[in-house]
Amino acid sequence: MSKIALKAGGRFKSAVCDAQVMVIKAPAGEYSLACGGADMIAPTAAAAGTLDSALSDGTLIGKRYVNADESLELLCTKGGKGTLTFDGTPLEVKQAKQLPSSD
Repeated sequence: MSKIALKAGGRFKSAVCDAQVMVIKAPAGEYSLACGGADMIAPTAAAAGTLDSALSDGTLIGKRYVNADESLELLCTKGGKGTLTFDGTPLEVKQAKQLPSSD
């Protein structure tokens, strides 16, 4: 897995499925960002490779994906079959924050 510097506004697509994401928030430094077991690529790059069946839970359009400490946040702009991973760890769908009761 190759490491890249992520910055807010960056766009990436999966090399092995239809998934596309936009970076909302990212930690400083270089990290590996993958989908379906293959590195994410630039939106204009040609896709090639095969989906890793162990990483095929899918990504859902419109959902935000975060790592455990929420230092990384990605917005899925196009759904696909691959699972998003950050430095080898699968990302989770960000849960909506509970609003206080209006009573």
